[in-house]
Amino acid sequence: MKYAIDKKEQYVVFTPMEEKIDSLLAPALKSELLTIHAEGFRNVVLDMSGVKYVDSSGLSALLVGDREFGRNGGIFIISAVQEHVMKLLKISMLDKKLNLVNSLEEASEAIFMHEIDGGEEEEEA
Repeated sequence: MKYAIDKKEQYVVFTPMEEKIDSLLAPALKSELLTIHAEGFRNVVLDMSGVKYVDSSGLSALLVGDREFGRNGGIFIISAVQEHVMKLLKISMLDKKLNLVNSLEEASEAIFMHEIDGGEEEEEA
């Protein structure tokens, strides 16, 4: 699987350089997301701007990312979802479960707000 990773202070932007995330590439995506999580990053943005097709295996990889990063108080955000992929997310009702934003700027803002909210919760505990 070809991809780019941009490690920021608060989060990682993971950009698949593939047009399809299907049964051939979904295991690699899951593995890369789990590796990023294991490296200690709490927040990740999956930049889907170049992805035109996702099958059920790809959806499963997205759910793994959402579950793993949500486990330790982090957030998993999917950015720039293409029209065909969005239709599939809506049909499967995952658009209600996953954190979807239109751009990397919106993703950055969402992470910033999540960190603020998370910080307040930790102080109250």
